[in-house]
Amino acid sequence: MSNHSAVDLITTKRDGGTLSDDAIEWMLNAYVAGTVADEQVSALLMAIFFQGLSPRELSRWTDVMIASGDRLDLSGLSRPTVDKHSTGGGGDKISLILAPLVAACGATVPQLSGRGLGHTGGTLDKLESIPGWRANLSNTEAIEQLENVGAVICAAGAGLAPVDRKLYALRDVTGTVESIPLISSSIMSKKIAEGTQALVLDVKVGRGAFIKTLDQARELATTMVALGHSHGVATVAQLTAMNQPLGRAVGNALEVVESIDVLRGVGPEDVRELTLSLASTMLELVGIGVDPATKLDDGSAYVVWCRMIEAQGGDSTATLPTAAHHHVVTAPHDGIVQSVDALGVGVAAWRLGAGRARKEDPVSAGAGVMCLVSEGDYVVAHQPLFELYADDPEHLEYGMATIENAVTLGDQVTPVEAILIERITA
Repeated sequence: MSNHSAVDLITTKRDGGTLSDDAIEWMLNAYVAGTVADEQVSALLMAIFFQGLSPRELSRWTDVMIASGDRLDLSGLSRPTVDKHSTGGGGDKISLILAPLVAACGATVPQLSGRGLGHTGGTLDKLESIPGWRANLSNTEAIEQLENVGAVICAAGAGLAPVDRKLYALRDVTGTVESIPLISSSIMSKKIAEGTQALVLDVKVGRGAFIKTLDQARELATTMVALGHSHGVATVAQLTAMNQPLGRAVGNALEVVESIDVLRGVGPEDVRELTLSLASTMLELVGIGVDPATKLDDGSAYVVWCRMIEAQGGDSTATLPTAAHHHVVTAPHDGIVQSVDALGVGVAAWRLGAGRARKEDPVSAGAGVMCLVSEGDYVVAHQPLFELYADDPEHLEYGMATIENAVTLGDQVTPVEAILIERITA
């Protein structure tokens, strides 16, 4: 018999008290075992949402989440391991380019990724638009591919921090997602269990990001960097702007095509700039003194991309799916683009069929939005602003209804916003 009770833990946290290491361990393990009910854990999550967790509580909470499942052992690999995690936003396709690029520079990149929900796309959904490519690898397959190719992008196995899966599903339906301690422990438990030596966090801030203000982004980044270091993972965070979409493509196959462009030395400058900045930080953390730009420009990152796709059953030469229906949105009058709203574009792509409302929903490979203008551009009446793609007329209508407010035209000259805002180290 345990001397803990769920109600005691809930009221302690509700009233602003701190939970003992033992109490945290008991509660999370009992939840996984099914002896504490969803409604009790929901109440505790809501209490944490309002009262927070102290650094000691958060460290323990994360420890228990990691210990709830497997840990990947990457110590046998011949090259140093480094990963990147992004908090997500419209058109954020950086992982697709970054994993093969950093591998081409001499590191090993274990990118365990997820699927999209709502307006933010999932890396696995994007890659599944490539014929034959598979997301689910066994731990043995993933480690073998890391040794042979240098990079893997695959689904996190069910055995990795399984308590996070249960907690996340509960947070999703109880309005407790936007809690910095809960976000931090969710992200970092999986990344630490993944066994990487070093980690770079791309924390998005702005209209199209999960976190809207710089102060909140800074707090989240600082919390995650501290958690990484306390668990022996060299961790750095980069705050990056997510007011307008990254690059031009927002969708699944559309983003893969744009990523391949960047890997071939062309493609949007903002995507290239952010990729190179994150790659430099990743290489610095594992002591590799290579300029990543050289590996983009000489084609070696693209070679690793092809090998990585082929190793997971994909056809790297295939023509990717395109949607059957398409519509061009044009400017109603002359003006200067004041803003391209990343959230508005992301929601339009989702409604066109590129995203899902529930975890089990299918996504369209070909649906999405191409953004043809950026903030600060001068446009004339009837100039194309967006191209919309959908599999059927109904989804095309949904997207057209949503995209109208995603661009603002005016007569002010707008300064171009920097993507890289701030770097946060331990």
